[in-house]
Amino acid sequence: MIALKEKLKDSSLFRKVYIADLFFCNIAFLQIPAYVLLVFLFIWGAGLAIYNQRRYKTFFKLRFGLWAGAFLAVSFLSVLINFSITVFYSLVMFVHVVICFFVFYGMHTEPDFDFRTELYSVARFIVYITTAANIIGIFCLMFNITFEWYWIKFTIYENRFTGIYVNPNLLGFSSVVSVVCCHMLYKEKLMNSVNQPRVSKIWIFSCVATNLFSLILCDSNASLVLALGYAIVYVVYIFFADKTGLSPKKIILKIVALAVVGSFLICSALMFRTICQTGFSVVVSKTNSAMSLITGGEELTEKIENNGSENKKSEITFEHENQNIDSGRFKLWKESINLFKISPIIGISNGNIVLFSEQYSDGVLGYSYHKSDLHNGFLTILVSTGVIGFVIFGIFGFRFAKHAAQHLFLQKKTFRNDVYPCLFAFLFAYLAYAMFEKALLYDISFMVMWFWLMMGYMSCYIAKFEPMLETQYLFHKKRLTRTLL
Repeated sequence: MIALKEKLKDSSLFRKVYIADLFFCNIAFLQIPAYVLLVFLFIWGAGLAIYNQRRYKTFFKLRFGLWAGAFLAVSFLSVLINFSITVFYSLVMFVHVVICFFVFYGMHTEPDFDFRTELYSVARFIVYITTAANIIGIFCLMFNITFEWYWIKFTIYENRFTGIYVNPNLLGFSSVVSVVCCHMLYKEKLMNSVNQPRVSKIWIFSCVATNLFSLILCDSNASLVLALGYAIVYVVYIFFADKTGLSPKKIILKIVALAVVGSFLICSALMFRTICQTGFSVVVSKTNSAMSLITGGEELTEKIENNGSENKKSEITFEHENQNIDSGRFKLWKESINLFKISPIIGISNGNIVLFSEQYSDGVLGYSYHKSDLHNGFLTILVSTGVIGFVIFGIFGFRFAKHAAQHLFLQKKTFRNDVYPCLFAFLFAYLAYAMFEKALLYDISFMVMWFWLMMGYMSCYIAKFEPMLETQYLFHKKRLTRTLL
């Protein structure tokens, strides 16, 4: 019993288990038990947030915590003002935000915390589990193992590859995250700073290959934006993190070169995806035909010949069936304007988004996976907490980004052999990704919590680089530390 209590006090263990469970919520056959376990883990996380505040004084040591606290205050006030039948959901989202701020982002307030070891463990888990999941999915795709059962559309979902995931967009995000994890595990400083078994190069190569394959076939535009954003931001770091100094001439040349490289990456990625989708479509079609002939015999051969045109219509092309580039998001974003007008100052609280859409607006939103959110993280925060909450959250994000960029580009030493540039690139790329998905904050999902996990690891770097901030006080000693601002 004593050992169990000690485990329940371990924030690092909670983060690892919570992230793993949220990942399994994306897997078709594990989704239901993973969501059942998530209820207990959520309660554990809420208890940890309270316990860590009492034990470590998390709020008073939190980097830029004043803005985080102000955002929580506005969020709670919005819940009270917009009290409705969905108040329980609003309160659950409020507790979720507390966990994001105090348990994930606030990991830098835990004394003697070895964040590198935790990062390595999480990244290694992602590499192993996504590689295995993709191999299973690709194997089933090649051997035409497909079926539909309730919400599960195994292997193919609306003409797009989904593997063993419940949605192609979740597969795309997981693929990008896994490739980023491979990049971080390749960093020499991370590998040398942890005393854990190393991931073999075979696993790294298999992970990158299968995840890039899955990213192409799932046809997730938002995930492609995330991948390209990560690559471009990392290239920016390589170009401008020059510790020997940059002259105006060098800066101009590097900006021009960066524009060329960025354009090349975007164009080549889009072209490569189109070519690969077409090629894989032919390969899968031929493989499926061969398997059908082997298993079906002459009778099936005759049926295929007589219904050739029908087979062409059902051929998998790995492209969106909905040819609209926005995939219906413009309709959701227009709805957000109507919801924002209801309470522009303090917001309507997150739990009321669907309810108020039905009662006071066009009713575009509904209680379903695809229509329960505005599919734009920034708009969701704006509608939920109004202008006040959005501005406060923006200040919090800006302060964090400013300090993160300063340490990346202004430090005298280089971070090329460390994971810091990887974290920086992913977080900034995620901001672009959040404009198209249920991301950033108001969603208890692997996508959102991975963002706050990466933000927590970067906060540990910031805390490490700014050791003097905790001893500098505002107004008077023992009142407000400069850390809070």
